[in-house]
Formats: sequence, structure tokens, C-alpha cells
Amino acid sequence: MKKKIIPIFVPHEGCPHDCIFCNQKKITGVSTNVTEETAKSVIEECLEYIDRDSNIEIAFFGGSFTAIDIDIQRKLLAVAKSYIDSGDVDYIRLSTRPDCIDEQILSMLKEYGVRIIELGVQSLDEDVLDESIRGHKSEIVYESARLIKDAGFELGLQMMLGLPTDTEEKCLYTAKEFIKMNPSCVRIYPTLVVQETGLEKLLSEGKYTPFTLEKSISIVKKLLVLYYINNINVIRVGLQATDDIQMGEAVIDGPYHPAFRELVESEMIKDYIENEVISNYKFDKELVIRANKKNISKLVGNKKSNKNYIMKKFGLKLKIEETNIDEDQLHILIDQRNILEISMSDIYSKLFSVYNL
Repeated sequence: MKKKIIPIFVPHEGCPHDCIFCNQKKITGVSTNVTEETAKSVIEECLEYIDRDSNIEIAFFGGSFTAIDIDIQRKLLAVAKSYIDSGDVDYIRLSTRPDCIDEQILSMLKEYGVRIIELGVQSLDEDVLDESIRGHKSEIVYESARLIKDAGFELGLQMMLGLPTDTEEKCLYTAKEFIKMNPSCVRIYPTLVVQETGLEKLLSEGKYTPFTLEKSISIVKKLLVLYYINNINVIRVGLQATDDIQMGEAVIDGPYHPAFRELVESEMIKDYIENEVISNYKFDKELVIRANKKNISKLVGNKKSNKNYIMKKFGLKLKIEETNIDEDQLHILIDQRNILEISMSDIYSKLFSVYNL
């Protein structure tokens, strides 16, 4: 069954201070505080066009929900719960800071039917947390994650890469620590320099250099392999494009691309083809791969990057044929009689070794 999300953004509500990367009003496109009336209006508008055969969730995003005044929390949650009680919505999701969780808060959230709690962790490296002005140490993340799971909620974890002092090794460390906490889902965000943030100031002073798009792709492909082989659902990679979130608008620097996840997954497929197919089988002039139409663009690559790479390095024409096979499958023609049938999980397992993870 398809999942549909009704997002309600509460920018900066509850946040004790601005982290160095954050300007939620720019990121969410919302600049006013959310009221009960606003929440109800958003929900009603979304329900008008959402397929009721879907799993529908109301999601409070944008700020630190559990740090909001408790009365405001209850009022907003009461609005959301009324749609669960009526059968129009299935469950509630919210995001918050790791240092804004305790047993009393969790007890209250359970009253209103909250199912998923996402923690904006960003990193588990102490230097990255300090330099990003997060206001807490890593130990609180482990404690909050434990409390959330012990209370019966689904746990979501969010990470960022490219914050001040960050490195590929620190990103991989954070991902491996996430896996130990066994979350239901993960989000990965490359750090972007947004207007009116501490990062913009550091950038202008020459004290911060964001990760390039190429470096971010190189890191995130390894993160995805780690999560996929551990059966952890990665529900978002990269900020969703909005009128503000595009290069030259609110975003002034950083590895932004509107199809960032597809760029990453396309490079993963290219790495597999190069290291596990071309290196192990002989092809004459053409490499033929049959795939579900949903995977065609990933195989071809952005601006035909995969096709061009394979032709330039190996002198092989990459021919992609659309066929009615499962989205999880690729069929590679070894010769006229033999077809290598592989699944995406096979690819991830092989890339684990290719990337020396």
C-alpha cells in the first residue's frame, strides 16, 4: 500500500538556538508559527487529493516539536489525532532534537497516537557536534533512541554530512553507530549553505568549505550500502526541492542537486558494472542490460554519464533495454545464450567489498 504524508512545518518552534547550518524558515518555506487552525487547514487541503487507499500520515517537521510549549504540543496533536479517530489518517510522525526526549514526553505522545519519532542527530562525532553548535553531546542520542524504542515507538534517525570538521570517516562512523541503534528509517542530508545561517558567515570568512557534489556522492553511496545490507530503510537522501531550496535562491553553496539520490544510485550501479561485470566477463563491442523502466535513467546516468564512462574506459557501448522484470532485478546479457540475473541486494553485497566497508 502506498504511503502519503501530510507535512506540517513548525519552523524554529521549540529550538533552543540556531544550529550553525539551520534556517528552517528558508528550508521549509514557512515563516509563521503554526496554529491549530493552520494545521487543520493543511490536513483538509491534503485530504482532498490524497488517495484514501493509501497509508496516510500526518508529519510534524521543521522544528523541535517536543521542545514546544506543552500546551501547544497537545493542541496540535489533538488536531492530528481527531483525523486518526475519524479514520481519515493512519498515524502521526514527528521530528525533534535528541535532547528533547524523556519518559514524560513519550507518555504524552503515546496518548495522541504518535507512531514514529525521528531524531535530528546529524553526526555522532563530538567535534562535529561542537563545531555545529548542536548544544549536546553524542551520549544523549543513544539514551533518547533507547527511550523511544523501549516505549514502543518507531525510531527514525537523520544524519548530515559535510558539517564543520566533518570527514568521510566520521560519516561512516555515524552510519555504523546508527545501525547499532537499529532504526526503522534513516534520512541523509548533504550540508548546504543556506542564507542567514552561521555557515554562511563562516563561508564568507573563508573558515568553511562545503563538500563538493562529487565528494558527497562518493560518501553517500557507501552510506547507502551500509544501510541497505542492514535492512534499514533510507526514506530520503538530500533536501526536497522547493521554491527556496535551489541553488542561487536560499542555497548559496554546497552539494545541491534536485535529483541527488538518483545521482548516487546511478554511480553505485556504474561501480557494480565496472568492478563485478566488466572485470569478470568478456564482451565484444556491446554490453546489454535489461531493466524495469524505473531503473533506466539510473543505468544510463545523468547526461548519459554511465554510458560515456563505459565507452571511454572500456570501449563498450552500454545498451539498455526496457523489459517487464521486477524493479529489484537487472538482467545482463553475457552472450547470446547466457543471462546474468542479479538483484539489487546482490549489488549492495558486492559493493560492500568494492568500497572496503
